[in-house]
Amino acid sequence: MVQRVAQEVAVVVTKSAKSRILKVLNEGRQPFFKHFLQLLITVKCLFFVSMVSAATLAPDTVDAVYHNYDGGGMDIGGPFILVRKSIGTDFSVNGHYYVDSVSAASIDVLATASEYEEERTEYSLGVDYLHDKTIVSAGYTNSTENDFEANSGFFSVSQSFFGDLTTLSIAYVKGKDDVGKRDNDFAEEAERDIYKIGISQILTKNSLLGFNLEMITDEGYLNNPYRSYRFLKDENDPSLGYDTAEEEYPGSRTSYAVAMRALYYLPYRASVKGEYRFFNDSWGITAHTYEVAYVHPLSTRWTVEGRYRYYTQTQADFYKDLFPFKDAETHMGRDKELSTFSDFTVGAGITYEFGQGVIPHIDKMKFTALVDYMKFTYDNFRDVTKPSLIPGEEPLYEFDAWVSRLALTFEY
Repeated sequence: MVQRVAQEVAVVVTKSAKSRILKVLNEGRQPFFKHFLQLLITVKCLFFVSMVSAATLAPDTVDAVYHNYDGGGMDIGGPFILVRKSIGTDFSVNGHYYVDSVSAASIDVLATASEYEEERTEYSLGVDYLHDKTIVSAGYTNSTENDFEANSGFFSVSQSFFGDLTTLSIAYVKGKDDVGKRDNDFAEEAERDIYKIGISQILTKNSLLGFNLEMITDEGYLNNPYRSYRFLKDENDPSLGYDTAEEEYPGSRTSYAVAMRALYYLPYRASVKGEYRFFNDSWGITAHTYEVAYVHPLSTRWTVEGRYRYYTQTQADFYKDLFPFKDAETHMGRDKELSTFSDFTVGAGITYEFGQGVIPHIDKMKFTALVDYMKFTYDNFRDVTKPSLIPGEEPLYEFDAWVSRLALTFEY
């Protein structure tokens, strides 16, 4: 089972590209969205391992991934490398290095600015300590780009009970963002605290059920310094058009999420996984996520997989596509990720596991290729690149995207 966990973790790690996708969909400079997802890359991997076997350290591995995202006027790509190494029987260290390059000409860029390019570099260092049936983990992550720097540290503990059938996991993450602006002396800060608790239960030799609860508190500058909202020049005569002004967000945010996951291994070495996640925050957003995945072995070396994910959310209390006049409310935002929208993802992948001895001193090697098709549909965010005689009557915005990942995993 531990070997299967390692395979699952490798797939989870490649999903770190998703954090970058959501970041650039939000124009690459939305601190709370971007950093929250980046902080959880490592923690999610640790929780998945502890969910299945808290009393066993992850095997020594090297994961090399290349990801690419193309959609909505955004082109993102770059490498990701994760290394794990045991020190004796009780300690394991890990680190990852992640670079991605962005070429952006999204709807937000085209509406208010010109196309831009940027590069982000991220690295992390972590350690796991195993004592009897307890794993204690800690780590640090730094992410840097030309106008944004994020630093975070985490601490987690996992403990198994009742003959290793039940596992309890808790984690705490502390993050700090330095928000800047290109060619400007603008400087702001934001801090966040993330608390997680999870419990998993092995129901039978083939089935597993898990529950996770998390709370996130954000304080400080939560705006995007590049974004603006739009308002009518004359609320009594919309035909005169609209103007724009800098967005204004609340200085704090509290979020809660509850997730339930189930995993079942079928007799012919296949598996099916289901997940539901509920999210709610103090800004008025409520979201639901549903996902189902299936993994099927074609032979002892070839494995295929498929998944479907659906996400839907309501808008933030202070969001509007078009405000009646300037400074109409205390807080105002037109970020499409704060609007009412839904998206779905259809994904497929294939994995080939090489025979032992292909490379000296490598116990196991496998290659994985994954591709996702994503479709985003916005219910109250309009495409201003297709102007209308009357502001607010432009067509609603939607777009699709393709995400691909190529991964090579070595176990030694």
